[in-house]
Amino acid sequence: MRPIVRWSAVVLLLTACVHQPPQQAGTTTSGDVITEAEIAQSQAVTAYDAVQKLRANFFSNRGRTTILGDTSPLPVVYLDGVEYGPMTSLQNIPAAHVASIRMYRAWEATTKFGMGKTAGVIEVITKLP
Repeated sequence: MRPIVRWSAVVLLLTACVHQPPQQAGTTTSGDVITEAEIAQSQAVTAYDAVQKLRANFFSNRGRTTILGDTSPLPVVYLDGVEYGPMTSLQNIPAAHVASIRMYRAWEATTKFGMGKTAGVIEVITKLP
């Protein structure tokens, strides 16, 4: 039984020593953020198209989010930190003007944007003029 323990320790040590290559500038590993580079590469016309092509899960219906059922089961859109409208309002934002799009889950949205965002928030940050 001791040789198995030794081999397990060796495998564990070798796994810990594996070198990870550095990320290229402008890339992200977060599934909650769509970058400017991804948007450009997708050739989307609007922010809505970009989300639909790159992270369609942002549009997921969260179902009933309160006992009273008085809130939308879909995320709210914020544009540069200001509430902008429902998800369909993303169709009014040209993709060429977008620097990033981020999905905040309910608990994150409540922390950043306040109460009542039980289905989350899709935040669009535009490029500086």
